[in-house]
Amino acid sequence: MIKKKDVLLKIRDLKIQGYSDESWVDIIKGVDLTLHRGEVMGLIGESGAGKSTIGAACMGYARDGTRISNGSIEFDGMELTTASESERRALRGSRIAYVAQSAAASFNPAHKIIDQHTEAPLQYRLKKRVEAQEDAMELYEKLRLPNPHEIGFRYPHQVSGGQLQRAMTAMAMSCRPDLIIFDEPTTALDVTTQIEVLAAIRDIVEEYNTAAIYITHDLAVVAQMADTIKVLLKGEEVEEASTKEMLDNPQEEYTKSLWAVRSFESPQKYRPKDGVPLISVQHVDASYTGGDKVLDDVSFDIYEGMTVAVVGESGSGKSTTARCITGLLPPSKGQILFRGEPFPPDYRDRTKDQLRQCQMIYQMADTALNPKVRISEIIGRPAAFYSGLKGAKLKNRVDELLDLIELEPSQYYNRYPPELSGGQKQRIGIARALAAEPSFIVCDEVTSALDQLVAEGILRLLDRLQDELNLAYMFITHDLATVRSIADEVVVMQHGKVVEQGPKDDMFTPPHHPYTDLLLSSVPEMDPNWLTTLLEERGIDNVGDAAAARIDPNDKKISTT
Repeated sequence: MIKKKDVLLKIRDLKIQGYSDESWVDIIKGVDLTLHRGEVMGLIGESGAGKSTIGAACMGYARDGTRISNGSIEFDGMELTTASESERRALRGSRIAYVAQSAAASFNPAHKIIDQHTEAPLQYRLKKRVEAQEDAMELYEKLRLPNPHEIGFRYPHQVSGGQLQRAMTAMAMSCRPDLIIFDEPTTALDVTTQIEVLAAIRDIVEEYNTAAIYITHDLAVVAQMADTIKVLLKGEEVEEASTKEMLDNPQEEYTKSLWAVRSFESPQKYRPKDGVPLISVQHVDASYTGGDKVLDDVSFDIYEGMTVAVVGESGSGKSTTARCITGLLPPSKGQILFRGEPFPPDYRDRTKDQLRQCQMIYQMADTALNPKVRISEIIGRPAAFYSGLKGAKLKNRVDELLDLIELEPSQYYNRYPPELSGGQKQRIGIARALAAEPSFIVCDEVTSALDQLVAEGILRLLDRLQDELNLAYMFITHDLATVRSIADEVVVMQHGKVVEQGPKDDMFTPPHHPYTDLLLSSVPEMDPNWLTTLLEERGIDNVGDAAAARIDPNDKKISTT
């Protein structure tokens, strides 16, 4: 039984306000939290639940535009709400560390990884530079990063997303903190890379008896990481229990609704027997440098009114294929056909009508929408460019598109993107693509950054629009639950090649290609023992072995060496 002295963090009646419309409003409404040394607590809930705001408050920090208005935050006997800013700052990075959702956006691209790693131990005078660098290399080795004595001397853009996320975990451990806040650290990672990062986080937390707050909207992931789970909704606590109890017997209706998400599944559609593909990718090779191939003999077809999901790990060639289709990267070999006719390989050589036919919806709506441009202009610009609409006709078209994506025109027409939620921004991205009246849309990881409830709403919207407008989708994703929900056909890519393709029903029915089997078996399940069991089944004792468990493309078998 955990003794009272082992309580590390105690929060009581926490209230946080945000400034909106020239007044302060409550966004966290009296939350309690108790965390013991060595314990991992999962915070879950949909977007706007307050997960990240509470995570920041655990460091005694309130983001710009927010303030801690009431309550107590006691960290190891220190009351953070009354501590001076210098006292709180002394804790951050040394005794309380933070791991962000996007390592790529969090590292400074102008400095080497190891220089950023050693900054905190040097600043707090815990180690000299040489000692800090040696310790960094030891942590890289514990996290089984490749070439641990060399990888730190690379710049962030020179390593993969999964490696950078593990490097950020190592950086958070540089001062051996008592508490780490993990804020959605695996959201944007493919399933096989996610296993590496989850195993790395779990290993390092257990070895150093570090307490952690694990923020996520992925219930299967939190089941692998947390000892206890706290469910949040609109700044209020819904319920809290041990992970096993919460998974087996949730008490509140809202929690049960979270457990039931991804119930949506679009009916399977099949290609016509004698039809001509809308888009045909034929024997395409591509390279960014003129040297090594990024794509190697890629071929598949997409028919009108159907969705083809393209899946694979980071670097498999999914987005590069989309760039070839849209003309952003001319193939070095092969061709793209549109309704049986060749598309000019370079978008600059395509007619306005050819450009109109292929549109994109991007993964990160935050960066895809100009924050200083009104929604009406974001949607209206392609409508004006492709259709020549002006004045009242243009406004009516923008209103129609807002109605189409289920946003009230009178409420959103004059807003700016920062005033919208993540799901609303993604809907605006969809409307912008529809404004050109295309026949084909590339959906590039459009739900990966969204919580499961919002993601399901976006998938339902895309499915309805496809039926109403007879759209064809190329759906790039690493989320196989999304594939089950929306795809008609599946294309599996690895190392720039198509390793398997076919109707969705066939692709999810054994036997599979070994690489497809690896992807399918890497999808987390709502079982706290899933990750441990998976690693044992694969004969993997540590995250380094997890990183090595890949398909050898030459002999087409799982390799653990």
